[in-house]
Amino acid sequence: MDSSEERAGCPARGTCPVFLAMSAGTVRYAPSGLCPVLEGNLREEPWGTDSPPQPDQGLPPPLAAVPVPWKSTDPCQGHRESPGALVETSAGEEAQGQEGPAAAQLDVLRLRSSSMEIREKGSEFLKEELHRAQKELKLKDEECERLSKVREQLEQELEELTASLFEEAHKMVREANMKQAASEKQLTEARGKVDTILFAEFQAWRESPTLDKTCPFLERVYREDVGPCLDFTMQELSVLVRAAVEDNTLTIEPVASQTLPTVKVAEVDCSSTNTCALSGLTRTCRHRIRLGDSKSHYYISPSSRARITAVCNFFTYIRYIQQGLVRQDAEPMFWEIMRLRKEMSLAKLGFFPQEA
Repeated sequence: MDSSEERAGCPARGTCPVFLAMSAGTVRYAPSGLCPVLEGNLREEPWGTDSPPQPDQGLPPPLAAVPVPWKSTDPCQGHRESPGALVETSAGEEAQGQEGPAAAQLDVLRLRSSSMEIREKGSEFLKEELHRAQKELKLKDEECERLSKVREQLEQELEELTASLFEEAHKMVREANMKQAASEKQLTEARGKVDTILFAEFQAWRESPTLDKTCPFLERVYREDVGPCLDFTMQELSVLVRAAVEDNTLTIEPVASQTLPTVKVAEVDCSSTNTCALSGLTRTCRHRIRLGDSKSHYYISPSSRARITAVCNFFTYIRYIQQGLVRQDAEPMFWEIMRLRKEMSLAKLGFFPQEA
């Protein structure tokens, strides 16, 4: 073999190939002159052709080393490769092709496992949220039910109160209507029963009020009410009392615990609180009368006081009419006078309030 064939078939002396085991499982080679540089940069170790490379820790085992023929880097020589190099290259590519599907299948398994884990965690989270939402919904339902009961109770109480108010209002209106009807009935009856002659006499007196006893109206009242009411047993004192009432100079006051001057009228001791000065009867006297400016007092019984008070009330009212202090129609005035005459008649018969 000549020198050209020797150069083409095998590398020159001192440049024998050195196979390197890579961390990725591939096999590379380099001339021996470059081995120190590769060892310093790639942290790889050379090995012989008869001993296989050792796998790295924690990585899958590398593929088997396939001897690759040396390629000439001489620019003067043509690039040629032996048939063995092609076979070795095809074997490496086939090994890499077999490794790709396995890695892809592993990635799919990992993704599937991760997807199942995420699905389980998501399902648990959704269950917890659903349970919490159901619990809150239950609490809200209970609160709504409670508020509904409170509203129903308030509505019932309001209805009962409204019904009670309406019933009370209807009752008040009914009572007012009944009273009005009774008053109208009494007025109608009264208009049909009053003495027309007496009312005519009152209207004539009202046109020109006077205290003259000779006018028909007052003459009738004196004859029927005032005279009999002031007609006491002690005639002398009765005349004095009647004159004082007409002149509006009679004073009635409660009994005071003090020594009073003794006054005798018709042999009756008028200073005693147990004897009435007008009737002469033994009665407890709680009041006394004074005539005009006299300093003498006369003790009177409750019955005598009631008779005098009734006559005084009548004279007071007709004095108000005479002075123009009563601003009413003729009919109300007439009925008030009738009431005062009724009080005189009752006092004359001995009917009077107990406090008198």
